[in-house]
Amino acid sequence: MANFSKSNVPQFSVDVYQNAYLPEGGREVNAIVTVTATGGGTIGSAVTAPHLYSPGEGPSAAVVLMVDCSGSMDYPPTKMRNARDATAAAIDALRDGVRFAVVGGTHVAKEVYPGGGGLAVAGPGTREQAKQALRKLSAGGGTAIGTWLGLADRLLASADVAIRHGILLTDGRNEHESQEDLKAALEACAGRFTCDARGVGTDWEVKEVTGVASALLGTADIVADPAGLAADFTRMMETAMGKEVADVSLRLWTPVGTTVRFVKQVAPTVEELTGRRTEAGPRAGDYPLGSWGDESRDYHLCVEVPPAGVGQEMLAARLSLVIPRPGEETARNLGAQGLVRAVWTDDMAASTSINPQVAHYTGQAELAEVIQQGLDLRKEGDMDGATAKLGRAVQLASASGNADTAKLLAKVVDVVDAATGTVRLKAKVEEADEMTLETRSTKTVRVKK
Repeated sequence: MANFSKSNVPQFSVDVYQNAYLPEGGREVNAIVTVTATGGGTIGSAVTAPHLYSPGEGPSAAVVLMVDCSGSMDYPPTKMRNARDATAAAIDALRDGVRFAVVGGTHVAKEVYPGGGGLAVAGPGTREQAKQALRKLSAGGGTAIGTWLGLADRLLASADVAIRHGILLTDGRNEHESQEDLKAALEACAGRFTCDARGVGTDWEVKEVTGVASALLGTADIVADPAGLAADFTRMMETAMGKEVADVSLRLWTPVGTTVRFVKQVAPTVEELTGRRTEAGPRAGDYPLGSWGDESRDYHLCVEVPPAGVGQEMLAARLSLVIPRPGEETARNLGAQGLVRAVWTDDMAASTSINPQVAHYTGQAELAEVIQQGLDLRKEGDMDGATAKLGRAVQLASASGNADTAKLLAKVVDVVDAATGTVRLKAKVEEADEMTLETRSTKTVRVKK
């Protein structure tokens, strides 16, 4: 068996797609940046056979599973059983040697396993003990997600590991703490661990669950039927076990006079990163990209440059991938960089053509936005406004080939003509269908090659 050595760590690459040409006096430069990590090697097979790993063969990792045990988990009674089974399935997917804990969440957070403020080390014995401990989980009490995250943070901080990850399951609204408390908990945990969040059933608040995942750079999804939890938890844990590098940041350097308008992830989901910048020396800032295994993601960068005359050219931005070291001057450089250029021309055809990658992802970001706006207007009773926004969403999904989103939209509206975005709101919409559309609205498709 291969040992986890330098050669098993993924190699990062950066590709920049842009139209560098601007008309005389033009100032806005857009680029799509594809970041790819490949060749992590050994860990990929952990997905199919996590127990084939000897301790120390993967990157050191710790995972805390947070399971909602509030009173509503008893309705129907199968929900709590499905949650226990899903947590057991996730524990089975842990790699040997990974540290882990289970937290039961109500209006307080309690350690279900191993207890004592620490983490267990995954192996045949501890997996079995954890599954025995899950049998004691019962429903009763309220919901205070911020306290669950706070306990997970303390447990994860007790281990000196490379990858820290949380998995959170809830079935209800966060009614036993204020929004300010949850926001403060998320701010305290941001950058300390990543967290995937799942809502089970249809009695939870989409913006709360997606807000947790967004703040902690994880994924969010709905599991409308609790019977689907075990398969979803297994997939989530397998993905977490495939992560090999934590705390990657996109470092963006811009020259004097240049302003960063925005930085956002645009694939596999839309995620705003602009406000998460931390300064990294003169004219440079770091944007957090979370943990990486073998995967590829796309980012949209927009900068405003000083105006210039025809024939002039400048470097608008330089990108590199780093792992910042808090409290230290230097960051670990991952050896991948990209350049964004600006060239002023009087060739109208060159300066007005939009790069296909930029055009595609501008549409995908708008798609996510109009779905959200349309569903909000529908809830407020503005049916005309909702019809217009969701019609535009159908048009964008159809034009970009986002078939998954188009299918979800078709459960909320009757599509008369997708190409023009002509739709009618359905009179009756299943709550699960509306929540699925809202939860998955930020999922994008990549440009057709």
